[in-house]
Amino acid sequence: MSFESLGLKAELLRAIDEQGYTEPTPIQAQAIPLVLQGRDIMAGAQTGTGKTAGFTLPMLQLLSERPKERAARSVRVLVLTPTRELAAQVADSIETYGRHLPHRAAVVFGGVNINPQISRLRSGIEVLIATPGRLLDHVQRGTVDLSEVEMLVLDEADRMLDMGFIHDIRRIVKCLPGTEDRQSLMFSATFPGEIRKLAGQMLNRPELVEVAAPNATVERIEQVVHPVEKHRKRELLSHLVGAGNWQQVLVFTRTKHGANRLARQLEADGLSATAIHGNKTQAARTRALADFKQGRVRVLVATDIAARGLDIDHLPYVVNFELPNVPEDYVHRIGRTGRAGREGKALSLVARDEWKLLGGIEKLLRSKVPQQVLDGYEAGTRAANSDYHDNGRGNERGAGQNSDRKPRRNGRKPVRARNGSGGNGNLGNNNGGNGNGGKRRTERPAVQLVREQRPARSQGDRPAASAKAGFSSLADRYFED
Repeated sequence: MSFESLGLKAELLRAIDEQGYTEPTPIQAQAIPLVLQGRDIMAGAQTGTGKTAGFTLPMLQLLSERPKERAARSVRVLVLTPTRELAAQVADSIETYGRHLPHRAAVVFGGVNINPQISRLRSGIEVLIATPGRLLDHVQRGTVDLSEVEMLVLDEADRMLDMGFIHDIRRIVKCLPGTEDRQSLMFSATFPGEIRKLAGQMLNRPELVEVAAPNATVERIEQVVHPVEKHRKRELLSHLVGAGNWQQVLVFTRTKHGANRLARQLEADGLSATAIHGNKTQAARTRALADFKQGRVRVLVATDIAARGLDIDHLPYVVNFELPNVPEDYVHRIGRTGRAGREGKALSLVARDEWKLLGGIEKLLRSKVPQQVLDGYEAGTRAANSDYHDNGRGNERGAGQNSDRKPRRNGRKPVRARNGSGGNGNLGNNNGGNGNGGKRRTERPAVQLVREQRPARSQGDRPAASAKAGFSSLADRYFED
């Protein structure tokens, strides 16, 4: 199938040809004709398969076929995105494909001065790309009029309509014409059941378009799990980047503080690295991404803010330094590589306390992710880890623990030996009890030694506070807007 067969205008076909594309992706082939027919759609496809062009191309064509005089503060097409980076990417796509058509677009998001945005909106535009929070700021100021919107697009709809965003979305929808008077499109890599229910309330008899199994990952992405002790993750990452001569790798952490710390540690290891997350200013985030894309930085450390919307040409490697709390975010993270038909590799460094998270990811994918233990970085595999839990933690604690305590059985708390024979030393290196049947005390110096051997836990090691919302923290959700 060719783009010509989809009924696109010559101006759009020219722009597509200038980008070097000859055939539409499956999601484009199915979605574009439906959008041109004026249908509401829910379109789901694997990340990196061209969903953005799937709505920008027909949107630009419909605007050109229905010219309308611009009015101050008015908007004809509204595109909502969850992050600034994705908003900027959509704006770039509209600029690229609409270069031979008359249109006026603007992008608004938080973290930057609002006054230039107000000036841009005052003259009237056809297309507005926005994050919800900043858009509501403009609505409250009266600097934008949404009453004439002809098309609403929710990009990354599962994130837009989760419980972290639904209230803002509903407030915005109240400012729009009714479902019978506007066309509404939802594009996303995942459509959980609860999201489908919410979407059904906002779309008018939508057509469902899915070109792959829900939450499927791109076949060209090679996935692998490296079991490793938590305190050796940074060492292993530096080894992989250096020994493999990786020139461009995107690394994901759960927290903003963790991203900053890891970037500093990699720099100390001699690897050029920078961090990108919600606490960075927009200028700093834009600069970090530009440095990464242009090869001035080898390692970009990011929170899940970068899991969606980052379109990096030829990105060969993605590393999950820490697994995400929300399994769907794994799909979006690794989808930053293997884009546009290219091959990519996604590696996950998994510690003992992350096997449950990996299990949730594999349940979502409906397949196991291959494991590979690297020489010199051996750690407990999943099978070994199950023994670790069943045996009551004796192997981890080591010397100095009470030897008169029995291992856990059937998940019950350990009990002390009271038969006068003493313990057997299973939980440590002591030689057992004193045989008097009484309770014996652990020597404080030995316990103190064990505690000092444990690696310190920093603020950045704590799990995300808002796993349900899918962001690394609640602050991320509000800062994004």
